[in-house]
Amino acid sequence: MGLAVVRTRAQLGMEAPAVRVEVNVGKRGVPTFQIIGMPETTVREARDRVKTAILNSEFDFPIAKIVVNLSPAELPKQGARFDLAIALGILVASEQLDDQQLDELEVYGELALDGAVRNMSGALPSLLACQQAGRRALIPKGNESEAGLLRQPVAYTVPSLKVAAEHLGGQRRLDVVQPTKLAVAPVLTGDIADVHGQEQAKRALLLAAAGGHHVLFVGPPGTGKTMLAQRLLGLMPPLEEAAALEVAAIESLAGIPFSPERWRQRPFRAPHHSCSAAALVGGGSIPKPGEVTRANHGILFLDELTETPRHVLDTLREPLESGTVCISRAQQQTTFPARFQLICALNPSPCGTFNGDIRSSRSTPDQILKYLSKVSGPFLDRIDLQVDVPRQPDALRDAHQQTKSAKMASQSLQEKVVAAQQRQLERQGCLNRNLSVRLLTEVAVLSDEDHEFLVSAMERLQLSHRAFHRTLRLARTIADLSGEERLRREHLLEALSYRALDNLLTQLRDL
Repeated sequence: MGLAVVRTRAQLGMEAPAVRVEVNVGKRGVPTFQIIGMPETTVREARDRVKTAILNSEFDFPIAKIVVNLSPAELPKQGARFDLAIALGILVASEQLDDQQLDELEVYGELALDGAVRNMSGALPSLLACQQAGRRALIPKGNESEAGLLRQPVAYTVPSLKVAAEHLGGQRRLDVVQPTKLAVAPVLTGDIADVHGQEQAKRALLLAAAGGHHVLFVGPPGTGKTMLAQRLLGLMPPLEEAAALEVAAIESLAGIPFSPERWRQRPFRAPHHSCSAAALVGGGSIPKPGEVTRANHGILFLDELTETPRHVLDTLREPLESGTVCISRAQQQTTFPARFQLICALNPSPCGTFNGDIRSSRSTPDQILKYLSKVSGPFLDRIDLQVDVPRQPDALRDAHQQTKSAKMASQSLQEKVVAAQQRQLERQGCLNRNLSVRLLTEVAVLSDEDHEFLVSAMERLQLSHRAFHRTLRLARTIADLSGEERLRREHLLEALSYRALDNLLTQLRDL
C-alpha cells in the first residue's frame, strides 16, 4: 500500500492543462474512497465506475482508505476523462502494477462498468499538449483516428483497463499509432457555375474568397441567396495543415468524431435564426464552443437575418473584429478562436420584395425601415460587401444553354483566389480583411483626388470611419485580383457599388 502519481489533462476551452492524479491507498483508517481537487459531479461519480471496472477486470479492489487528489486543486475538473488514470493509480498504489513507465505516459479515458475504455471528447487538444511536453499517451481505441492526425507518433490505444494494465506491466506491448496519410477532401457544396445569372453576386463571392471579406445578400425570396452562400466554399483554397488541425480540435471538443472525408475542408455552419446568443458565441456554466467557433477558418451563414433577435446579432460584433470569443464565468475564463467569414441574407421588406417603386410594394416606407432596423448599424458596419440579388427571369430562359466552358471557368476561379491571397500574404503577411489601419495606409495609397472622392461618397451614404476602411480594404482586394499594385478610381467605384443595403436605406429615407 502506498502512493502513486498518474499524469493526465483537463479540458479548459481549447487548452488542455496538465493534471496530476495522486492516489494514496492507506493501511490505516476506515475503508473509504474519496476524490478531492475541485471535481464536478461526473468526476465524483468515477468512484463507482472505477471500483466496478477494476473488479470486472479481474483485479482486486483494495479495502482501505483511498484518497485521490486531482492537482492543481484550483483548476475545475469535469468529465469522465480521469477514470482510466484513477484506476491505474489505484492498481499501482495497491502494488498490483509497476509504476516504472508512468513517468513517461499521460492517461485519458472513460471506463465502462465492464472495464472497457470509452472514447472521449477533446482528445486532440490533449494529444497536441502531450506532444509538446515530449510524452506519450494511453488513449481510448475510439480516438485512434484523432491520434493519427499528429505527424509524430505519441499515442497508444487501449480497448480496456486490463489491456492498459498489461501494457504497463510489460505482458503486452502496444504499437504506437502511426500518422495517417490523408488526401485533401473535395468540397461537396456544389459549383458556382450551378448558379444561373446573378453576375454581380458571383463577382462578390470571388472578392470575398480572395480577401476574406464578409458578405450580405439582399434580395427577395427564391433568388438564390442560400445557394450562392453555399458555393463560396468551392472558391476558397483548402486549409493548411495547422488550420485543419485546429478545426479538428474544435470538432473534438464538440464531441464530433474525426472523419477523413472532411480533412482540410473548411466548415460551413448555418444555425437557425431562432438560436440563442449562447448557442451562437458559446457559453454555459462550463464554457462550450458556439457556432462562431465551430465555423473557425470557415463560413458562418445567417439566413433570414432580420428574423434573428437584434441582441443575438450584436454578440457577433466583437468576434468579427477580434477573431476570438472570450467567455467569462465565476469559476473560469475561456477563450475560443472565431476567425470565420460571415455570409448573411435578408429580404428587402416585410412582404419579401421591394424594387424601388413604393406603389408596387405591400409595405410602406416606415414599415420597411422598421423591418430593416432590426439589424443594428454597428453590425452592418462590419460587413464589407452588401450585394443586391434581384429576380432575373432571363437567367431561367438561358439556363439550358449552359456549356462546359462555364464549368471550366468556374474551376479556374479558385486559382485566381489562390494567386490573390498569395500576393497579399507576401506583401503584408495577412489577408486584406485583417489589415490594420496603419498597414492599410501603406498598401492602399490613394491620390488626393481619389481620397477626396471616397470621403465624399462616405458622407453621402452617411457611413462611419470603419466603413471607410472596409471599403478601402475591399478596393485593395479588387486590385489584387486584377494583379495591379496601385489603387485606381475604378477599384473604388466597384467597391462602393457593393453597398446595396445602405443605398436602399438612403432611398427609403428620401421617400
